[in-house]
Amino acid sequence: MSKVEFKMPRLGESITEAAIITWFKNVGDTIEEDEMLLEVATDKVDSEVPSNVSGVVEEILFEANDVIKIGETIAIIKAEGKGTTSKKKVAESKPQPETSKTKEKPKRTKVVRSDAVEMQKTAEFSVSNSNQFFSPLVIEIAKQHHISFEELARIPATGHEGRLRKSDVFQYIEDGRPYRFAQPMIKDPTAYRIPQLTFDKGKGKIVEMDRMRQMIADHMVYSKHTSPHVTAYVEADLTNMVQWRNAHKMPFQEKYGERLTFTPLFVEAVAKAVKDFPNINASVDGKNIIVKEDINIGMATALPSGNLIVPVVKNADTKNLKTLATEVNSLANKARENKLEADDIHGSTFTISNVGTFGSIMGTPIINQPEVAILALGIIKKRPEVITTEKGDEIAIRSMMYLSLSFDHRVVDGFLGGSFVRRVADYFENFDVKRKI
Repeated sequence: MSKVEFKMPRLGESITEAAIITWFKNVGDTIEEDEMLLEVATDKVDSEVPSNVSGVVEEILFEANDVIKIGETIAIIKAEGKGTTSKKKVAESKPQPETSKTKEKPKRTKVVRSDAVEMQKTAEFSVSNSNQFFSPLVIEIAKQHHISFEELARIPATGHEGRLRKSDVFQYIEDGRPYRFAQPMIKDPTAYRIPQLTFDKGKGKIVEMDRMRQMIADHMVYSKHTSPHVTAYVEADLTNMVQWRNAHKMPFQEKYGERLTFTPLFVEAVAKAVKDFPNINASVDGKNIIVKEDINIGMATALPSGNLIVPVVKNADTKNLKTLATEVNSLANKARENKLEADDIHGSTFTISNVGTFGSIMGTPIINQPEVAILALGIIKKRPEVITTEKGDEIAIRSMMYLSLSFDHRVVDGFLGGSFVRRVADYFENFDVKRKI
């Protein structure tokens, strides 16, 4: 067996170098003449490069992503017989008819529907999947048998990284072309295609998602892909509200038999702001915006399992503080005891998430579809602030909170989103300290 230097072949008239994408063979592997050895990329196309001899790969001189000059030796092959690199070259243009075992293997080209000139050079019919690779040889076979690109895209592929091979096409023809009359796959050219990436996810304890967690995961991913999220932030001085609540929580419980938490106060203020800005209380239906008549405030709540659920206070704008406190407490208790019913968690038109419950200063919440906005309320934290008094500017200890509104920028612009969250903060700050229970 003789050693043959395998050189980077010529890939075009103006091509002076190429980058290695991947090696199909490792050191010690056997390879047949015309079998693909590696894939390379130039500034024009990606190409699979065949071996010009049969033998054993003895040495690989470069790694993936290395950029190599044309004609530079990239591998050493122990050849069977007297193969030489000078007698074999990689095909640079049109595929040639298969006449013998020494046929040169054509490179693969990428056919893109939007490039009309390149399409006319390569084929006389169009492709619906612009991310599909077809070699000139496969295209030539398809033209001979009147197979469209739409039909080609449906053929099961067995090649490297899911590419279509000549044998796949012949097998498909032999099977009677089952997809010949399939309806065209109409795709939105502006749609986002999720890259198929592979990551090292590491090792550790495997915890299977329960059904609710799977639903939450699907809902969150759907929301992020559906709504372009924008988040606006404001801070509010809740000192008046905090002082009033602290002074009245015991009398409130004695009078009504209900705990007075901050949540009904938040729901009340948010419902008022929604009435002021009704377009925030909406959903999207295709090209239409549905502005809801009812104001149903969802409250993101953690279950004992750690999962998240959103019980709903229906018609929150029509209820007084006592009724709001009763419903909020009832829904919270049902959530803790896993006794929420279907009606308790359906119909929300706007959602609040009190991330301050967990000590978070602020959050960037994900919209609860099909709503168009969600408000996160951070922790109420005492800190020194500059306030204006009759004596002038003074430093005082105030109870401050950050509010963050995530909104769907398809239908809610910055003015509406910013004005709404500012109005909620104003209702918090202007709380009536003389209010009766």
